[in-house]
Amino acid sequence: MSAPQSMTGDAHPLDSPVRAALTGPHAHFAERRGRVLRYQADVTPWAALPDAPEAGDWADVAALTGPGGAVALLSFRAAPPDDWEITFRAEGVQLVGTGVDAAPFPEAVRLGPADVPEMLDLVARTRPGPFLPRTVELGTYFGVRREGALVAMAGERLHPPGWSEISGVCTDESVRGQGLGSGLIRAVAHEIRQRGETPFLHATASNTQAVRLYESLGFELRRPTSFLVALVPHQPSRGRRGTGVVSRDGEAGAAVVR
Repeated sequence: MSAPQSMTGDAHPLDSPVRAALTGPHAHFAERRGRVLRYQADVTPWAALPDAPEAGDWADVAALTGPGGAVALLSFRAAPPDDWEITFRAEGVQLVGTGVDAAPFPEAVRLGPADVPEMLDLVARTRPGPFLPRTVELGTYFGVRREGALVAMAGERLHPPGWSEISGVCTDESVRGQGLGSGLIRAVAHEIRQRGETPFLHATASNTQAVRLYESLGFELRRPTSFLVALVPHQPSRGRRGTGVVSRDGEAGAAVVR
């Protein structure tokens, strides 16, 4: 299967996957203020800012997120304002699964909103990355249960046009080394392929064990990237933009703050 290409010129949807998702298949999860887009607060903390944000852009993302809230930025090199606290910063890699060995996993069960308390508990024990009460709504999630307890899961997060990110991959320490993570990744990739889309994923560059696993499954490096998580100050700098009125953004139904 060949990788889908951008239909808007030279820009590739994976160059800015958060913005591509929030202006595409995930527009119904979007909140917008000025030039800033972000996911609804209980879905995931990812936001999209201009490459060279101005003071007003930082004020807009602060207004959308709220004092003390976390803003996660992907492939973003600009520095936040001095009064923002950086809680996480790391170099990363973006890998694409055009050649991944996708297949159903017999032990996998589909997870949904009723499973969220167990999913949050598993995430708290394994720390795979941001997972919030409504993250499960972003796509398909599969899990493995042992003696009734959820011990492993994987699912979908960012959804740029033609692509879907595999995320939330985690396995309880008690069952590691049994191939559950690999089986679940293949199962999610199979679900994505069934829709005619291509899986991709992100990892921190320092997590060489995970990167080797993904490459063994057929994922290939597309480009380096970066991760930044910063907290909105409790008294953010004042910027221009906006009355704080939320409306719906046309046919996509994205929430817009004017």
